[in-house]
Amino acid sequence: MDDEAEWIPKTEVGAKVKSKEIISLREILEQGKPILEYQIVDFLLPELKEEVLGISSTQRMTANGRKMQYRAIVVIGDTHGYVGFASGKADEARPAIETALRNAKKAIAYIPFGCGSWECGCGAPHSIPIKLEGKSGSVKVTLKPAPRGVGIAGNDIVKKVLGLAGVKDVWSQCRGKTATVYNNTRATFNALNSLNRMRYHGEFGAKKESV
Repeated sequence: MDDEAEWIPKTEVGAKVKSKEIISLREILEQGKPILEYQIVDFLLPELKEEVLGISSTQRMTANGRKMQYRAIVVIGDTHGYVGFASGKADEARPAIETALRNAKKAIAYIPFGCGSWECGCGAPHSIPIKLEGKSGSVKVTLKPAPRGVGIAGNDIVKKVLGLAGVKDVWSQCRGKTATVYNNTRATFNALNSLNRMRYHGEFGAKKESV
């Protein structure tokens, strides 16, 4: 996290966060306000964890010859409902990772947990409340509520994204070219984030309505 004294907010939301007029990231997200400064997330979620899921490189021709460019894919989360995902590009690997982390913080989402499995019904927020689907390119990810103790049944990408979000028990199914790290990660994130495009009745929601 950057030194708080060095951060000079450039947006109204950033100024309210630094002055502690806003003390919850969820308040910002529920009001639909965009996070335009990654320092907002640093300030409100100092214990955020991060995972680099992949780094790839490409070459392109310039007037000075071939130039290497790196692309990093990262996921972030606090294991208590907040999760973000993004990619970043730069001429070197480390700056690409740093760009991806900043982008992921600005794209962070809050995921409400639940116990939507008919096999469980414990009512504790250890899984997701309903079946979710997300797509990216040719990849389609389906997430289903699972009973307590199942764990995250899915590929490595699904496990890392859901693990950083804090989801403990889920059945998952991935279709398409799942070896593509970006599309696999984005489809998983889109599935989770689809909860924010629905309204719920009850604490963990048995009924859903599109917003």
